[in-house]
Amino acid sequence: MQSDELSTSSLPLESILEALIFVAPAPVSVAQLATAVGTDEETVIAALSRLQESYQQRGLRLRLHQGRYELTTAPEVSVYVERLLGLEVGAKLSKAALETLAIIAYRQPITRAGIEAIRGVNSDSVVRSLLAKGLIEERGRADLPGRPLLYGTTSDFLAYFGLESLEQLPPIEEPEEQDQSLLKD
Repeated sequence: MQSDELSTSSLPLESILEALIFVAPAPVSVAQLATAVGTDEETVIAALSRLQESYQQRGLRLRLHQGRYELTTAPEVSVYVERLLGLEVGAKLSKAALETLAIIAYRQPITRAGIEAIRGVNSDSVVRSLLAKGLIEERGRADLPGRPLLYGTTSDFLAYFGLESLEQLPPIEEPEEQDQSLLKD
């Protein structure tokens, strides 16, 4: 769509972007959207922000993950979606899976050895399980001996926890320093 076509469209830019994101087979970048509508990225970002705001009182959300946008259902309607689709309501993750996900979310991209160094236990089966559930993905290889795989979270991870972006993760609380007087005789 050329910029003159955009100005003659009867729909606002937000509606056009919404339709493009809806039909896209995968999350789309601002650059892809700007090219598709024939306008600059700043204009697209502003329209996406307005679109995101308009979804706050509706059953859909516009989610940004790794610089790409996609439409998802609002976390508040998950029970109804699960019921309609016949999904297992409230499927729980194990403590080990949650622990591993937290490590990956805050330290991504991270190797399996990095995860295990933090957890202190072998994490092969947990990582395989999280990969199978689509909550994490391979993100390439580290520049280390053996070129180990790097892992990061997916957009399904965000959906599972009702987040729109990784910036919504709570800050990590650093442990308080041990009282040094306890270590003295």
